[in-house]
Amino acid sequence: MEVLWKGLVGGLVTMAIVLAARRGNVLPGILPLAPTFAIIALLAVGAKGDAAGFREACLAGAKTIPAYLVFLAAAWWLGDRLDYRLAILGALAAWLAVAALIFWLPRWL
Repeated sequence: MEVLWKGLVGGLVTMAIVLAARRGNVLPGILPLAPTFAIIALLAVGAKGDAAGFREACLAGAKTIPAYLVFLAAAWWLGDRLDYRLAILGALAAWLAVAALIFWLPRWL
């Protein structure tokens, strides 16, 4: 049941973004900043009852902020050079590269 209601929350946010996109461009860009998926992740980790694990999940989420900024910058840059679907794929590849560096680089050093 836990997974079902978390999926419902994610679906509702997705629906809100799609509906907002019909009325303009700014609100759909802002809605992903709402911590919906972070809340779902923290609820899942917090349910384990491990405060240290909960704090570790918070730090892991904070570490992804630079990767998210790279994603948005790459999407913006590619947006007028490629079809929007390819721009999103390119931005996702950039996000993945930065996220991998953020989490694997400390292990390699």
